[in-house]
Amino acid sequence: MTSLPELDSPSPGTTAWRALLALAVVFVLLATTGWTAIRHQQSSDPRAVALAAWQQGTIDGRPLPDPHARPRPLGRFFDSLTAAQRHHLARRYPLVVGNLNGAPVGLRYEANRYALATARDVERRRMRDDRLTPLGRAEAGRRMHRYESLLRRDRQILAFDPAGPGRVAEVFGDLARAEHVAIVVPGVDTNALTFERTERVYRAPVGMARALYRAERSLEPDGENAVIAWADYTAPVGTGLDAATGKLAAEGALRLRALANALPARSRTTLVCHSYGSVVCGVAARDLSPNVTDIAVAGSPGMRAEHASDLGSAARVWAMRDADDWIEDVPNLEVGGLGHGADPVSPGFGARVLSAERAEGHSGYFVPGTDSLLNFAKVSIGRLASVSCADGDDCAVGRT
Repeated sequence: MTSLPELDSPSPGTTAWRALLALAVVFVLLATTGWTAIRHQQSSDPRAVALAAWQQGTIDGRPLPDPHARPRPLGRFFDSLTAAQRHHLARRYPLVVGNLNGAPVGLRYEANRYALATARDVERRRMRDDRLTPLGRAEAGRRMHRYESLLRRDRQILAFDPAGPGRVAEVFGDLARAEHVAIVVPGVDTNALTFERTERVYRAPVGMARALYRAERSLEPDGENAVIAWADYTAPVGTGLDAATGKLAAEGALRLRALANALPARSRTTLVCHSYGSVVCGVAARDLSPNVTDIAVAGSPGMRAEHASDLGSAARVWAMRDADDWIEDVPNLEVGGLGHGADPVSPGFGARVLSAERAEGHSGYFVPGTDSLLNFAKVSIGRLASVSCADGDDCAVGRT
């Protein structure tokens, strides 16, 4: 049998070199993250701490409900409280109340303002922390400025969690009264810092959702509509292994389904899903509330299904892809957990294929003036007979 020396017991010299190499890797990590890794290991997840406190808490002698309960019993609990009691809970447990499906929408906005103010103050202190590298302090500064922006009085933050890369959701319109609700589900590289952009605005969840809301308002100025920019899941970073598998999509789907199923019963809901967000929507499709009537995807690598009927949802499925979208070159298969299945715009998938004229590539579907944005708006407010279909297809005829 051939001997492989590198697999035998290491010599003292080899051990020393390995130790030095390990130390070098540690110091490179610390130099580039500003001790971020150690900070995350030593500090607790603030929302987990808040949930633990909530589960031990009371309000005027009454125990607080299970935060994982269904929205209806949670809603009944909040309905039983006085206004003063609700405001007290929002101040005392902002990271719980602000993310609680079943809590009144306005109370969630209030709670998330408290949570954002606390997170902003934490990052402001970190900006001046000499124990951090310049890179670490710069990251703290970016987070502080993002939280400052989210704290503006005109913003309605439906969900916020500062842990890790951060998760956020924002509402445009009056969610409590909306007859039509669209949930914009973005793809890779989505987190608190990329939630909005000052350049290439329509590549970020805020720009996408705001553009969709404005398009809906242009079609229906007096309509009671709302759009949610939903970055309340952990998205893959880049186009690596996480983006090629369904693990993060499955975790995100649980959160998306919980939100969609908690919306008011009178609301007609559309999921508007871009890129990897369409994977999340495909996984979430099963067991959705019947109020989710439409799922529209753009630039999709697949929905973890071979056919629209395999999604297990009664919702109509719409798909579009711009001719210049690089996602067309991604193999549509699923082997050993890698890949996301059939191409949603292929004839065999069974989706209704919409026009994406003037979308300009993978990130241009929400740019004002494009067929893609207008079609998303029409689907979201139920104007299905007037959508423009790809290649002159009759995707909407007789199917409203």
